[in-house]
Amino acid sequence: MIAKISSNNNLYGALSYNQNKLDGDRAKVILTNKMIEPQDGIFDIHTCMRSFEPYLLANRNTEKPVLHVSLNPDPKDVLSDEQLSEIAQEYMQKMGYGDQPFIVYKHEDLERKHIHIVSLRVDENGRKINDKFEHRRSMDACRKLEQKYGLVPADQKQRQEGLPLKPVKYDNGDVKQQIANIIRAVAKDYHFLSLKEYRALLHIYNVGMEEIRGEVKGKPYRGIVYSALNDRGEKVGTPFKSSLFGKSVGIEALEKHIEKSAQVIKNRHLKERSKQIISKTMRTCQNRSDFEKALEKKGISAVFRTNDEGRIYGATFIDHEQKCIFNGSRLGKEFSANVFNTLFRDPATCPISPQSPQPPETQPCKTFDNQSHDKETAGTGIGGLFDIFSPAGSPADDYEEKAFLRRTKKKRRPKRHV
Repeated sequence: MIAKISSNNNLYGALSYNQNKLDGDRAKVILTNKMIEPQDGIFDIHTCMRSFEPYLLANRNTEKPVLHVSLNPDPKDVLSDEQLSEIAQEYMQKMGYGDQPFIVYKHEDLERKHIHIVSLRVDENGRKINDKFEHRRSMDACRKLEQKYGLVPADQKQRQEGLPLKPVKYDNGDVKQQIANIIRAVAKDYHFLSLKEYRALLHIYNVGMEEIRGEVKGKPYRGIVYSALNDRGEKVGTPFKSSLFGKSVGIEALEKHIEKSAQVIKNRHLKERSKQIISKTMRTCQNRSDFEKALEKKGISAVFRTNDEGRIYGATFIDHEQKCIFNGSRLGKEFSANVFNTLFRDPATCPISPQSPQPPETQPCKTFDNQSHDKETAGTGIGGLFDIFSPAGSPADDYEEKAFLRRTKKKRRPKRHV
């Protein structure tokens, strides 16, 4: 069983996330502790907020008083609602939150049935509950619960499956949550040195990322917008502004992460493994399709960007084992886009080529076409952009929002070709 713990100051957001599941018949409340019981037995956001309100009002100086935990048993674990309730109760007790008000939701919209717990980190007197060594204590609690209930150990699950991320499928619904699962994991676990490298990784999971610039009340504005992509790399559905997913996937956090990644990659010499594997694969594979398949077997994804004529003008490599993303030219000149364009068009003339080159196959490969992506972005109308930036619950005729979007649109300038 895996526990994921988060803390923030947005109680409404945590409750709203689970309430949306309830309203869609994709979740149900299986346990409450010290919560106001509604007369009709139906828990809604208003009722839950009333239960937590006295604790929040008493809060002294805890900046992130909201606790949101998800407990994820292995899909092979078949547990009744009663067992899940007992596990939730015991977990909260072991973590020091057993006497707190909390509500437990069972999510049923995935094959992997799991539970979410919403509570507070401050007691009825406003004092923060001790959270020292929280993650270590959480792991210990999960191991003990696995033994008691005969659950599949989390370390075994990780060895068997590697906890892979699944690409976004627009038709599966709940697109916002699908995107959230991808971008939060990627921003937390992977090392990248630019937003372009970050975008390349998101693309293989059918997530698009755009940087938005403009002005708000005379001050420069920068932001990130995420969207779902289909298998052709085209945007589908309504994009989402980054603030809907939290600060960790916003522009400021990503730029700080890029700075840290540069030090990690340098200090740990993380480029070397990728360079050796890619170089060897270039010498042994005779076409792009074989090259990509061979790298995938070694835990590396290759993302090529091509123009309308099929010329490769960008190459990015994602080392999933080391959790690193590298632009080809950043690895070295021998891994630049021009080298791969020559290699896959005419292996015999490439500086790094097979010993016995054969004509490359011409079958198409999944690529990220930046040009079509840019054209699509440029054609986005005011109405569509306004939907992206309108906060939940805000009126669609907000004058300042519209003015901001008009300024953003005016700021677009055609690219200058040098």
